[in-house]
Amino acid sequence: MEFFNYMAAAFGQVAILAVLVIVGFICDKTKLYTQSVSRSCNDLLFYIITPAVIIDSFLNVKFEQESALSFLAAFLIFGVFHGAAALLVRPLYKKAGEHRAIFRYATMFGNVGYMGLPLAKAVAGDLGVFYASAGVAVFNIFAFTYGIRLMDREQAGFQLKKLLLNPGSIGIIIGIPLFLLRVELPALLATPITYLGSLNTPLAMLMFGTYLANTDLLGMFRKKENYFVALLKLLVMPLCTLGILWLVGVRGTLLLTAVVLCSAPTANNTVMFAAKYGQDTGVASKVSGFTSVLSVITMPICIALADLLG
Repeated sequence: MEFFNYMAAAFGQVAILAVLVIVGFICDKTKLYTQSVSRSCNDLLFYIITPAVIIDSFLNVKFEQESALSFLAAFLIFGVFHGAAALLVRPLYKKAGEHRAIFRYATMFGNVGYMGLPLAKAVAGDLGVFYASAGVAVFNIFAFTYGIRLMDREQAGFQLKKLLLNPGSIGIIIGIPLFLLRVELPALLATPITYLGSLNTPLAMLMFGTYLANTDLLGMFRKKENYFVALLKLLVMPLCTLGILWLVGVRGTLLLTAVVLCSAPTANNTVMFAAKYGQDTGVASKVSGFTSVLSVITMPICIALADLLG
């Protein structure tokens, strides 16, 4: 019975995303909101809304002395996961040519914000959200450092300036002190940050829909790389995470939450990064959509196993 509850929760999140994508798709086809217009919104999403999401996530996590070690443990777990994923994807997709950066990014980064957080809430309650917030923070650190390194065609080698002066890093630099010092911003500042952050998912999905409207949708089922990304992202990586954490003694809510986030489909910001750094948004849209569809089946399986072993 629990398995079907998890499947229903995963399906619900994917369905909500799908509705937003369909709206964007229809808007493009009716010329109400086209791909060319959505591209002009990409910088708004990248430079303003993304930092607001990150800062807001830190403002919504209450720092308490007794939970600090647990939060740190979750942070380290997700850090090791992303580090291992970075090593895993580095030698892959060499035959994909100019699209290899997209597939590497799609394999490494999951939709932890929209898919992970709500599912963590559904299966593990408020404590699950607390642990998942650590995962979201780690995701942003890696996405706006190593992720940019993957996707940016013009970036050659390590560049400290780009590491520090990007929306994700700036959001984290602002957010972490607010979290550690338990700063409560006045409503005059906190509420606008929340409002801006709330634009992230709908705007990103509308843009996603316009990109899909200009791509061959059936093509996502014909591209062999999509199947390999799905295999690694949706099954191999979360099941390996589950096995390793179980062997080292991690149990309960932390184990369950880690598997929820690690089993999430490809991050929806894959398309945003592709647009920002001159990559093929059609390829990015297809792989993101492909893994999102399959995650309705794979996420409940991984979560049910974690619940059973935890």
